[in-house]
Amino acid sequence: MEERKNGPSEARQTRWDHLQKGVKQAAPFAGGVLAALLAVLLYNILFPQPHQLTEREVNDKVAQALASTTPAPAFSAQVYEIIQPSLVLIETKLADAENESQHGLGSGVVIDDAADILTSLHVVADASEIRVTFADGTESSAQIIVKQPEHDIAVLRPDNLPKLLVPAVLGNPNVMRVGDEAFVVGNPFGLYSSMSAGVISGFDRTFQPPNSNQKLQGMIQVDAAVNPGNSGGPLLNRYGEVIGIVTGIVNPTDQNFFIGIGFAVPIDVAAAAAGSPPY
Repeated sequence: MEERKNGPSEARQTRWDHLQKGVKQAAPFAGGVLAALLAVLLYNILFPQPHQLTEREVNDKVAQALASTTPAPAFSAQVYEIIQPSLVLIETKLADAENESQHGLGSGVVIDDAADILTSLHVVADASEIRVTFADGTESSAQIIVKQPEHDIAVLRPDNLPKLLVPAVLGNPNVMRVGDEAFVVGNPFGLYSSMSAGVISGFDRTFQPPNSNQKLQGMIQVDAAVNPGNSGGPLLNRYGEVIGIVTGIVNPTDQNFFIGIGFAVPIDVAAAAAGSPPY
């Protein structure tokens, strides 16, 4: 009877001993699994796997890449935007030998806050009336306040100032080199605010305008197109700075059109006529 009493207790104890032994044997395995899970988690934190892009994300990335490779605006476009507010259309009236009125066209550029305008002297020299039109549309009569025949330069002062006055920035022609970009903005044949582009072709040229005994020294030679109406307008570098005042063209024929050789007075010489710093 005693053995029967103790039988079930011994059986329970035996099962408990086996369970403890199993737990002890399973503990290293569970610890290993937990350690492995922690290692995987830590790796994913330190070395995250790349995100799988969706089709939309791929298209967005391609669009961004294409946008970043869009070229910047051409120098010519930037130059035009800079100088256009300073450009002036010059219209003249003069009487010929038979006392009949004739009209002339030219270009000019505002160089200071007084609205002084640099232009070529031959554009306005014999005019009985000078009218200027600013970039904002303001029209005014103007007077010659300085003449510099040895450089074919005149300074005009308008009688009425425009509401919007944007003087041009003067550059340094002495740092220019043959082959540098050159831009001409003016009013050829009355075509207001037209632009042509080319390069500096040479320096220190001598030019004698048609029907004149005056030889102009130290000219800048350019191959940017210059035609009647461009005279007096600005010659510009790639930064939109004025480096010269266009004065004339060379053409071996009797026709007054451009064949590839134009001349400009360096701006340090031209601006001196207005009492302005050279640049």
